[in-house]
Amino acid sequence: MSGSSFGTIFRMTTWGESHGPGIGVVVDGCPAGLPLTKEDIQQQLNRRRPGQNRFTTARQEGDEVEILSGVFEGKTTGTPISMEVHNTNQRSKDYSEIASYYRPGHADYTFDAKYGFRDYTGGGRSSARETIGRVAAGAIAMKLLSSLGIEITGYAKEIGGIIAENFDKTQIEQNPFRMPDAAAATKVEAYLQQKIAEQDSVGGIIECVVTGMPSGLGDPVFEKLDANLAKAMFSIGAVKGFEIGDGFAVAKACGSTNNDAFCMKDGQIVKKTNHAGGILGGISDGSPIILRAAIKPTPSIASTQQTVNRFGEEIDIHIKGRHDPIIVPRAVVVVEAMAAVTIADALLMNMTSRLDSVQNFYLP
Repeated sequence: MSGSSFGTIFRMTTWGESHGPGIGVVVDGCPAGLPLTKEDIQQQLNRRRPGQNRFTTARQEGDEVEILSGVFEGKTTGTPISMEVHNTNQRSKDYSEIASYYRPGHADYTFDAKYGFRDYTGGGRSSARETIGRVAAGAIAMKLLSSLGIEITGYAKEIGGIIAENFDKTQIEQNPFRMPDAAAATKVEAYLQQKIAEQDSVGGIIECVVTGMPSGLGDPVFEKLDANLAKAMFSIGAVKGFEIGDGFAVAKACGSTNNDAFCMKDGQIVKKTNHAGGILGGISDGSPIILRAAIKPTPSIASTQQTVNRFGEEIDIHIKGRHDPIIVPRAVVVVEAMAAVTIADALLMNMTSRLDSVQNFYLP
């Protein structure tokens, strides 16, 4: 299987299956000398792990990471950083029935169509558990970005049509939905309880803001920064839509209102507004990058669904197993991680874009 790697210089390769011995990632291209500990990685994995509240899957996994290489005496060595998380709470018997049929909303059919064979236990490589490797790699990227004053903040902007009207950053980790609006989170909780009772699931929109960005990252044609961010977000299994800045709203705008006027502030060129979301012509403009990812409802629901088995027979099914009624809160961490990896790679790629940058590095 190709396509398990992402990035050019700062490059990650994820491996493993949902119900295999473990899940992991190899990160290559991280500069030597970056302070990095197991706790830096574990902190992000703890935010993603299952079983934290009644609105996530009941699968109990500690998701404890082990750093196998690339770090010595608390700093990166410049060599590949390999990390592994062991699976400890698999219940593969929950998935024995689906070996013969295709679950609606899942990759069962397309995986079978491509390979003629699939790991049906927990979705195998198509499982959301694959994102453990992304989050581990993202933790390293965030540490690198933090050393340059770049911060990434993700949160649930909307869940089940309920929008976070206010923004209070302190609220994001204070409710199970990672919403920056306590009142909206309360409404979401009531709505989700109703949907759980109905054996249904809910989707939402994740917004991610990157601050402290320098201008000049990205390229104007095929390696646009927004294009690479879009690829990063769409590589997350549950993402079905993506926006930068005003996104689809620009289709209803006029140039006079959509254009961001430039001005001078403290001797620097800045924009008065940020309809573009921090990227112009595929290149960062120094404003905060604002992106949004639309997350579909969890496809594994307990209510009756119609499907077809491998023998071409139409059947009704009831999916068993332990599944999230909503994946938006846990996906926030994955969106942050993919944004971090993309921007870290763009930073390293940008170091050779100008002769004076190369001269400043090599000449005394």
